[in-house]
Amino acid sequence: MKEKVIGKTIVLRLEIGEEIVESVKDVCARHNVKAAYITGIGALKRAVVGVFNMDTKVYKSNEYNCFMELTAICGNASVMNGESYIHLHASLADESGNAFGGHLNEGVIGATAEIFITVLDGAIERVHCEETGLNVFDL
Repeated sequence: MKEKVIGKTIVLRLEIGEEIVESVKDVCARHNVKAAYITGIGALKRAVVGVFNMDTKVYKSNEYNCFMELTAICGNASVMNGESYIHLHASLADESGNAFGGHLNEGVIGATAEIFITVLDGAIERVHCEETGLNVFDL
């Protein structure tokens, strides 16, 4: 992973074999990021994306083990129980141009990823919501 800070933005270049969610979490923890929005693009060789089921309060995960374009990643960084909390969604496309995506649980780089973490002033905390089963912003 390579990183560079430009103003309030941390620019990342992830390399083959690195995992996106853990890499972003590590960077946010090292830079003491308490609130940020995250965007990026790249190429993956493995992804696990999910869709939340409100009835069961469980993510249904779909695993893909093929080369795919990361056409967009978006999300945010916040804090829960004193630790960095990363919430990312991804849109992916396979070699036939079929698009799929969801909540990004895991994404292993197949070529590279270019990610921008734009840090906000202040902090955003998360709390667990019993009604939905999700960890939500505490605003």
